[in-house]
Amino acid sequence: MQYLQNINSPADLKKLNVEQLEIVCAELREFIIEQLSANPGHFASSLGTVELTVALHYLYNTPYDKLVWDVGHQAYSHKILTGRRDKFHTNRKFGGLSGFTNPNESEYDAFIAGHASISISAALGMAVAAQLNNEPDRKVIAVIGDGAMTGGLAYEGLNNACSQPNNLLIILNDNDMSIDSSVGGLKEHLVKLTTSTKYNKIRNRLYQGFKKRNLISEKGKNLMLRFNNSLKSLITKEQNLFEGFNIRYFGPVDGHDLPGLIRVLHNIKDMEGPKLLHIKTTKGKGYEPAENAATEWHAPGCFNKETGERAIDNDKNKPQLYQDVFGLTLLEMAEKNEKIVGITPAMPTSCSMSFMMKEFSERVFDVGIAEAHAVTFSAGMAKEGLIPFCNIYSSFMQRAYDQVIHDVALQKLKVIMCLDRAGLVGEDGATHHGVFDMAYLRPIPNLTIASPYNEHDLRNLMYTAAYGNDGPFVIRYPRGQGEMTDWHNEPQIIPIGKGRKLHDGNQIALLSIGNIGNNAAKAIDEAEKMGISVAHYDMLFLKPIDEELLHEVGRNFRQVITLENGVLNGGMGSAILEFFANNHYTNISVHRIGFEDEFITHGSIKELQKMTGLDAEGILSTIVQLGIKN
Repeated sequence: MQYLQNINSPADLKKLNVEQLEIVCAELREFIIEQLSANPGHFASSLGTVELTVALHYLYNTPYDKLVWDVGHQAYSHKILTGRRDKFHTNRKFGGLSGFTNPNESEYDAFIAGHASISISAALGMAVAAQLNNEPDRKVIAVIGDGAMTGGLAYEGLNNACSQPNNLLIILNDNDMSIDSSVGGLKEHLVKLTTSTKYNKIRNRLYQGFKKRNLISEKGKNLMLRFNNSLKSLITKEQNLFEGFNIRYFGPVDGHDLPGLIRVLHNIKDMEGPKLLHIKTTKGKGYEPAENAATEWHAPGCFNKETGERAIDNDKNKPQLYQDVFGLTLLEMAEKNEKIVGITPAMPTSCSMSFMMKEFSERVFDVGIAEAHAVTFSAGMAKEGLIPFCNIYSSFMQRAYDQVIHDVALQKLKVIMCLDRAGLVGEDGATHHGVFDMAYLRPIPNLTIASPYNEHDLRNLMYTAAYGNDGPFVIRYPRGQGEMTDWHNEPQIIPIGKGRKLHDGNQIALLSIGNIGNNAAKAIDEAEKMGISVAHYDMLFLKPIDEELLHEVGRNFRQVITLENGVLNGGMGSAILEFFANNHYTNISVHRIGFEDEFITHGSIKELQKMTGLDAEGILSTIVQLGIKN
């Protein structure tokens, strides 16, 4: 590398000329491809923002100027240029760099970015704070992808951006969705004109002259801005929604033309008021396989950087992914019942709803990054007699909490909410772990909440939710492989609210929920070899909880362990403690295994289970400690 190896901060970038910066862009791409081919991460998005990242750090005074990324998928170049190049090989690894921006990791990371659509609101808050803190020279930039613009929070931020003094710059990184056509000589001329320093100085002088003579008010300014936007739309025969928010719009411009991007950013850098620059980029830019299949190369895993061949595990003897069991079961059910529909917020491939989408495209709805809408949209369908399976990652369902309460549970609507990636998710870390869902859903009336021990249970729960239940039903299941190679059972309706005993014992009762119980089963086998007798109960349902089973445990055991792949505060262990207290089982000692009151870092699921005591070895250790006391 000619230049990249000597860049340890944005200050080093500023020493280079534009031609040298273009070489830096090429070296950044080479470095990212090299690193991610062996250490998987978010690939295509970061390749698409190389020129933008270089231009921003070249022109702006970061970290004093605040750069707010919307989701860290696109921020790998940012990390590399801000002193983390030599540590980048630890990206998303246990004890290494986070896969997302995080202020605890670097002063250059202005805001944590794991969930989409947050950048405009966060950056607006910083821009307003700059005004209130008498720092008018501080610049704040929000970089948001076009996919994140489907999230309602982005529009709430846009709507508020023109309501108070601020100099926020929003950069829309458009790499898929066509918001404006980028063709025609007149359009290109207008981009150059409206971003030129001379044009904007004349424009500002006219405004200041009108203002001094009391010929224009703040309200009049907004009217003039709207007139200006309307005139522009009339000339170009095009409109865009941003100008409707009284935000000055510039673009679209080529996000891979570094000299042009630097020129435009330089011209609008010191303009007053909120403004939006629309850039057009290509996901996977500079790596042909990713350019041709951006979805598959969003997070491709390991790959051969020379050939583009991805390291796909085709071992058919391994258990199926829970995601695929869900997707194939949904397709199977949809083939037999035309009332079944699928809803997902931008995750049809990841959650495997793509199987049904391929066969019944008219009955599967990808609503974009809009979880709250997905839930209420599903509620509307349920109100009219359809059977919606609404699949949302557990951590993203947090964004639709009000909709679950107000639009689904309150009306007892038959919406089947499938929470994918429940529990620890691994390398994506704290922003993505689905560890809160049992605690935040348990207090809501009218919900049935269940978690499968294995793939057969998942299929049975889906079938039961559709045909053995009349209200809202939540099924939470983990990321990754299941337990069984022969997963294709004949689905059946199972009794709601009933658990089961998996293993007899007389010293300790271990109560688990979900597939984490398989770790418990391994631990119990080892405990038996040590002469410790443990009864294992799979609760299956968190709500309604199996009170008959709990009475059996309360009458027969003094030592009880609860195990859950979720937070302890308010989770299944809490529910069991409440039951024992309410029913006066005062002589029972309950030891809860789950996640303490702290956010969990990133790493492989095995590493994180070991760290938190949820692996078989950790569970065995707890059993042995209680077995000695017993």
